[in-house]
Amino acid sequence: MRIVSLVPSLTLTLFDFGLDATSIVGRTPWCIHPAASVNDVPVVGGTKTPTLSKIEAAQPDLVVMDKDENPKAVYEWCLEQGYATFVCDVRHPNEVPNMLRALGEAVQCSKVAESLACSIESALAEAPERQMRRALPLIWHKPLMAANGTTYAGNMLTCLGYEVPNIEPDGTGYPEVSPQIMAEHGITDIFLSSEPHEFTTEEGEAIEAAFQGITDKPPSIHFIDGEDLTWMGSHTDVALRRLRKYINRN
Repeated sequence: MRIVSLVPSLTLTLFDFGLDATSIVGRTPWCIHPAASVNDVPVVGGTKTPTLSKIEAAQPDLVVMDKDENPKAVYEWCLEQGYATFVCDVRHPNEVPNMLRALGEAVQCSKVAESLACSIESALAEAPERQMRRALPLIWHKPLMAANGTTYAGNMLTCLGYEVPNIEPDGTGYPEVSPQIMAEHGITDIFLSSEPHEFTTEEGEAIEAAFQGITDKPPSIHFIDGEDLTWMGSHTDVALRRLRKYINRN
């Protein structure tokens, strides 16, 4: 089977299934894991703007996509070309195990997919120690933007015992925020991600300082690996366990 993956986290998942560059024949430049193997796979363009001629040249039997990350026009083009597609549509970590099972079946790796799915289900079943705190993951600096409680990133924190508010419930899920808005929503913990914007220590200090005069108790600031919040798939298992360990220490 020849597979083109347009989703970085699912490219990693395919390698974790045991596949290699003889089967994975196309990727995006943001498909960077596993570092020791992924460079053997040709780049076919970005997640939003893949080069269709390069996908065609790869002669895929399957194109792996994400509903939010990849344009609908690319999906429709794949169908017109007669390529089978696997489209990930996950909003919550508890949806990942069944997504892995479906992907495993699509690429004939059901046994290892089942093992990964069960491990994630085990991680999700662990009762969180952190209760009664409200968190918000920030993903962009200028302007400040957050992932609210309807997104995968927000739901990762929900799984770990936080309440993540649904700011702008009729919006995209990624609202612009300010210290005033965060204080109004009772945010106790702010998670600063390393992607898509890599927050610096100075930016974190500035965000904390901006709460002066708004609240007597500014939120705690946490710097975390953005992949742990957004890379769904086999990495979900690693992310849940690593974030839980960090949160329980802090």
